[in-house]
Amino acid sequence: MSTTRRLAAILAADVVGYSRLVSADEAGALARLATLRREIIEPTIAGHSGRLFKVMGDGFLVEFASAVQAVTCAMAIQRETEAAAVPLDDAKKMRLRIGIHVGDVMVEGDDLMGDGVNIAARLEGIAAPGGISVSRAVHDQVRDRIDVGFDDKGEITLKNIGRPVQVFAVGGAKGATEKPAAEASPMLALPDKPSIAVLPFQNMSGDPEQEYFADGMVEDIITALSRFKSLFVIARNSSFTYKGRAVDIKQVGRELGVRYVLEGSVRKAGNRVRITGQLIEATTGRHLWADKFDGALEDVFGLQDQITTSVVGLIAPTLERAEIERTKQKPTDRLDSYDFYLRGMALANRGRSLPEARQFFKKAFELDPEYGAAYAMAAWTLMMQQTISGVPLSAEMRSEGIRLAHQASAVGSDDAFALARSGHVLTYLGHEYDRGASLVEQAVALNPNLAMAWHARGWVSLMCGDAERSVESFERMIRLSPLDPLRIGAWNGSAFAFFHLRRYEEGCAVAMKSIQFAANAHTLGALIVNLAGAGREVEAREAVAQLVKLQPDFRASHVHEAFPIRSADERNRMAAALREAGLPDQRKMVLS
Repeated sequence: MSTTRRLAAILAADVVGYSRLVSADEAGALARLATLRREIIEPTIAGHSGRLFKVMGDGFLVEFASAVQAVTCAMAIQRETEAAAVPLDDAKKMRLRIGIHVGDVMVEGDDLMGDGVNIAARLEGIAAPGGISVSRAVHDQVRDRIDVGFDDKGEITLKNIGRPVQVFAVGGAKGATEKPAAEASPMLALPDKPSIAVLPFQNMSGDPEQEYFADGMVEDIITALSRFKSLFVIARNSSFTYKGRAVDIKQVGRELGVRYVLEGSVRKAGNRVRITGQLIEATTGRHLWADKFDGALEDVFGLQDQITTSVVGLIAPTLERAEIERTKQKPTDRLDSYDFYLRGMALANRGRSLPEARQFFKKAFELDPEYGAAYAMAAWTLMMQQTISGVPLSAEMRSEGIRLAHQASAVGSDDAFALARSGHVLTYLGHEYDRGASLVEQAVALNPNLAMAWHARGWVSLMCGDAERSVESFERMIRLSPLDPLRIGAWNGSAFAFFHLRRYEEGCAVAMKSIQFAANAHTLGALIVNLAGAGREVEAREAVAQLVKLQPDFRASHVHEAFPIRSADERNRMAAALREAGLPDQRKMVLS
């Protein structure tokens, strides 16, 4: 076999602490490594015109024709590997070290060897976990060609290499490691609500034709996020100044004055496309969320819409959770209206301490009388007290809930969240069916990506007598935000809708899903009426026993207020189903 020589850029990489990962969970570690190679490493190498010429256990070697290709590929691999690890426990996360050198290599068939390969391997060994180390030869070739910073580590003696090698660690954007952050760029004041910039997605496919797809999707995401009145979203023209640049997320946060940054990539393979996205807290660099989306390219614009809907539906609740955690750290004497609102949300979202949550919302709208969402949430806590207990509110509490809901819709007429919540409350507590339906329709028209608005539309449609529309709305809500705690309410509402549609077995199945997460008068009531409708008498009585144990004061006659369906005939049918299952019929108490 003949041996020839050529100049090449060599990338060497391996998994940090792989032996420890295998020792803790061999099958799991092997599976995660296989997924990492299949979904990130190999496609990214191909997208940068690299050649994977050797795999050694958890390590691998790649040849590139240029240093620029090698460095940009390494940065993409590290970025996507870190994003993919976000959902995993720390003990299961895989991180890579990467070393890159440009030098002379010997070619034997498909294999490469020599100093060019050996130096790259040694550079990999001294790289930080998740980091990239390069030689001076690489640094000199890429420093004026890509927007990336370097940290000069000086000359280092590498094992079995005859001369010291000047080593550079690849940093963020150019200049980010060359001066203090305060000097790198002025920090804009952060808005008083969650702020986000959506950066142009990287085209990892090597196909310039996919640029329009990536850019169009980012523009759609920016537009969709802008419909959330609770968010401050940086406009497209500012975000796109970062297109084609390696960026430091912390620097982006400073330059644009945002707390959160969404970045991602697009990779095409044949007629399939994969989009990855990650949401990062700019002030700390912490990854909050990451996910990937796959689809076929037959309908490019339909796929764009589908991915935009999924991304936005997942990001909005993630941002809310992050903001709630952030405000918990603030001293009580420094809270503003938004902070009080978030503290109320932290309690209300768990369905606990609803009176305490309501006090936080009242403080919020007392400080800001135009805070529609705060009025809406205060009203919602009253509605939920009746919903969870199944016991009617006092006349005074009911009137207060209705008053707050009217105020929310008046001052929050351009806020989909306030409109949806107030429409739900006015329908449930006020029996203002037409007004409630109008408000939730306005909400979904204002922001079709707001999962909570579809949740409210599902309940309002149910109470107005349109069970089919109710099921469709709940399905849309779950599609938008599949892990949202509101899905429990969506399952519960769907169960009632199936009862009214006389699809009892479907109602039983979906009611059981909601009970697994929250067993209360409302969820058990939905199960009982469907079991009774299906003729499953023994199971219905068992469910009644469970309900009475949890809520001894609940009675079949409470249906008319606990489940205020517009049709008296349907309410009577529900009450009859509860009585048939053995639930007593007299009223004992009222919440006050």
